[in-house]
Amino acid sequence: MGSRKWVVATLAIVAAVAFYGVYAPDFVGRIFPAVAPAARRVHDALFAAKPAPSPTPAASAEASGSKPAVVSVAAAKGADYPVFIDGLGQVQAENTVTVRTRVDGQIVKIAFAEGQMVKAGDLLAQIDPRPFQAALDQAKAKQAQDQASLANARLDLQRYSTLAKQSFATQQQLDTQNALVNQLIAQAASDAAAIDAAQVQIDYATIAAPIGGRVGFRLVDQGNIVNASQQTGIVAIAQIEPISVIFTAPQDDLPRISAALAAGAPPIEARTSDGSTLLATGKLSVVDNQVDSATGSVRLKAEFTNADHKLWPGQAVAVRLRVDVEKNALTVPDRAIQRGPNGLFVYVVGADDRAVTRPVTLAHEDADADIAVVAKGLSEGEKVVTVGHFGLQPGARVAIEAEAGGGS
Repeated sequence: MGSRKWVVATLAIVAAVAFYGVYAPDFVGRIFPAVAPAARRVHDALFAAKPAPSPTPAASAEASGSKPAVVSVAAAKGADYPVFIDGLGQVQAENTVTVRTRVDGQIVKIAFAEGQMVKAGDLLAQIDPRPFQAALDQAKAKQAQDQASLANARLDLQRYSTLAKQSFATQQQLDTQNALVNQLIAQAASDAAAIDAAQVQIDYATIAAPIGGRVGFRLVDQGNIVNASQQTGIVAIAQIEPISVIFTAPQDDLPRISAALAAGAPPIEARTSDGSTLLATGKLSVVDNQVDSATGSVRLKAEFTNADHKLWPGQAVAVRLRVDVEKNALTVPDRAIQRGPNGLFVYVVGADDRAVTRPVTLAHEDADADIAVVAKGLSEGEKVVTVGHFGLQPGARVAIEAEAGGGS
């Protein structure tokens, strides 16, 4: 029984070696050169190469590169195109006032909160008015005294006038009394002026907002002594409703800007400095009266209502000034414009669904709005490729996946 197992195992090993020799005759031939020719003949008989199946027409077309390129197209169309001048500007308060005291004294009250919106006439601070009230009372008392002296002098003048007619008073006495009356009249006028001056000092002790706007940081605290001669103010007020933006434009654009301003205040947009977010819309109000010869630019001023306070004094903004509207301009999506070694071009898809290159000249280009105005090279209604340019060759067949902007 044991010898039979050994015989079966030996035959299995021999069969495996023989099969491997047939499958890999070159390897067996290096070990047993005598059996190599027989193993190679058996291998060729069992593993003869079969002809590969012929490719299908679709595969042949794909292999030969004739498969249509999938693209998206848009039709060139006429539309009104707003012409903008872009620039960078800085927000400026319409008016800015540093509030200072006009009299000397101690601040007894601060009536505003930092960052508060105030109106013209609102109380900001109160200086101790008692010294000024005392001066006013003194001036009024002096006026009362001088008015009493004036009344008595006028009575004496009447008496001297009567006596002089009866020759009981000399003309000199009459003239002297008349001069005294005139002197006291002038003194009464001086007293009235002194009262007005004292009243003004009292009024200055109450510090009110000269303009409406937003107050900044408090520059002096309650209890401090302030002087009219000191440079430090009490608070600064910036008028931010309305608010202005100062920006520059190239001098070559000055004729278009002047024409737009003459036709009416042209609209303008203020955006964040990167141009991504619209902050406010306003109108151009002023063009400076001279061009900066050093930079070749002209300064302009635009006004914004700024009711939502999105514009802040000192803020840097990007501005877009609309100076014209081109009627029925030929427009295409800006993404259709390609740049090559010979300049700008587009892929135009004809009736045979083949793409051809077409050189174009642009009048305007707005990448943010994805609009380009074509001056030369296209006609209205022609289809241009907007998506799928990569790998597209002139004359290649295309399959239109989607159309935008009035495709067929």
